[in-house]
Amino acid sequence: MSASADPDGALPGVAQLPDAQGLLHPAARHVAQSEPGPVPAEPAARTSRPVLFVLAAAALLVSVAVSVRIGTTDVTYTALLRAVGAHLGLDTEPLPRLVDSLIWDLRIPRVLMAALVGASLAVCGAALQALTRNALADPYLLGISSGASTGAVAVVVLGVGAGAVGVTGGAFVGALVSFGLLMLLLRRSGLDSVRIVLTGVVVAQLFTALTSLVLMASGDPEIIRAITQWLLGSMASARWDAVAVCAVVTAVGLAVMWVYATALDGFSFGADTAASLGVDVRTTRTVLLVVTSLVTAVAVAAVGAIGFVGLIVPHVVRFLVGPLHRTLLPFSALVGALFLVWTDALARVAFAPQEVPVGVFTALLGVPLFLLVLRKRGEL
Repeated sequence: MSASADPDGALPGVAQLPDAQGLLHPAARHVAQSEPGPVPAEPAARTSRPVLFVLAAAALLVSVAVSVRIGTTDVTYTALLRAVGAHLGLDTEPLPRLVDSLIWDLRIPRVLMAALVGASLAVCGAALQALTRNALADPYLLGISSGASTGAVAVVVLGVGAGAVGVTGGAFVGALVSFGLLMLLLRRSGLDSVRIVLTGVVVAQLFTALTSLVLMASGDPEIIRAITQWLLGSMASARWDAVAVCAVVTAVGLAVMWVYATALDGFSFGADTAASLGVDVRTTRTVLLVVTSLVTAVAVAAVGAIGFVGLIVPHVVRFLVGPLHRTLLPFSALVGALFLVWTDALARVAFAPQEVPVGVFTALLGVPLFLLVLRKRGEL
């Protein structure tokens, strides 16, 4: 089947299937192979990609350590090592209580949360771009962010369940409600990629309107200001319990999506191609929609809505390492984590002592990066 028969747009960096001759592009032939690995035509990538992955992982570790030091109050590496050693039970001299709390209770959870959220959003973006064959797909395509925003606003403004769930819980419940509505609508209309995109846009617009309505009804400038800041995303409220939840959900979500990597390669060429490779299209789409939605819901509930990470990072990684998802997904996780760790550090110090919501900087950096990727690919 020709790729042109599919009404959906193709992903940048993924070649189209040819027409009548029935010969597949090397990347498409690789999808059909039972054993995953680099495309045979790219022998150099076999050695360079593992090395690149190790370097990216090392860069992430260094970035986390450096980012912990950055803020209105500088922290030395010695103090960082002493704080970590003391809490791990090592024989180190304890720090003054205030400094120890600054490092262990505020800085480290914040930086780890940035890394986890960046990784989760980037991986979800990569999966959804393949699943929907839409180059502009990101984790907020399904309306999850809008539903989370409505839930958070309902708790703050209306006091709905404030004592029981708080803002984070309200955001998570709102995200699940929006996803439930999405799946209910898709149950009747089907799970093809066009309907997923269009239904997600409708659900997002509905919950965006509800959020605006509740905010206008509040009439309190302080509440509106606080909610607006939350909607733009911030790591300031990150604590160890939230980091633990986000870490577990991100790890499980990445593992599930990695298991479906070959199926995602097939979806990149269209549902018919995926089905010809033996993929149960409907079941796979349902599983991946549920997983990406839950991962996104946890991330948004923890730190608010942070845009452009799930959109731009997969395109950058695809440009660097290719479109195959066994490589694309783990690299997206690392690059997404790196991107958000440094963006959050910039948000802390750019206008110190006032902190700027990290979503502002992800947009400011994401737009030119996205345009650069498009230009490199000759699409701009």
